[in-house]
Amino acid sequence: MNCIIRGIVFSLAVMGSSWAVAEEDGWVSLFNGKDLAGWKVNENKDSVRVEDGLLVINGPRAHAYFEGAEGSESFKNFHFKAKVKTYPKANSGIYFHTRFQDSGWPNRGYECQVNNTHGDPKKTGGLYNVQDNFQEVAKDGEWFDYDIMVDGKHIVVMIDGRIVSAYTEPEDLDRPERQLGAGTFALQAHDPGSKVEYKELKVKRPD
Repeated sequence: MNCIIRGIVFSLAVMGSSWAVAEEDGWVSLFNGKDLAGWKVNENKDSVRVEDGLLVINGPRAHAYFEGAEGSESFKNFHFKAKVKTYPKANSGIYFHTRFQDSGWPNRGYECQVNNTHGDPKKTGGLYNVQDNFQEVAKDGEWFDYDIMVDGKHIVVMIDGRIVSAYTEPEDLDRPERQLGAGTFALQAHDPGSKVEYKELKVKRPD
């Protein structure tokens, strides 16, 4: 575990894209708090919107993919963080190493679960269907910190500074779609009964 964490302590630099807002210590914002610049929503576009400076996910199935100004942003090793607030019985997810598709559940990359009280027993902080978490680690109605770190074959997911998932992808993995490589982030609108708010979405890349 300690070796994994040490391997994910990056020395990072600011990205140079027009969508990005450079912040302290090399963090770059993915969301400007005003609109969906840099993001592309599939299927039900009204399920993803900006209200009062927050990125609100609520409605029929949709996914908001981060594409950046050129529509082709891709990440391999990174440290992603966001603040998340769920409402009762909400279900969402944060995908990484994925790519845009017109409809359906993203079929590339990994999903980090966002679910505190939804009926699905797989809870916040797990790697969905890969290394699931079945324990409640955050509460509805309260902002919590969500960190996702990828370094080579290692993935670490932290909620409020606590490691919930630490996974090393096997070298001989026979799972061509759900595997590490490179790609972008996506946020999931799961169903009309699920409301989740996101803010302060940021990323660092290694030098």
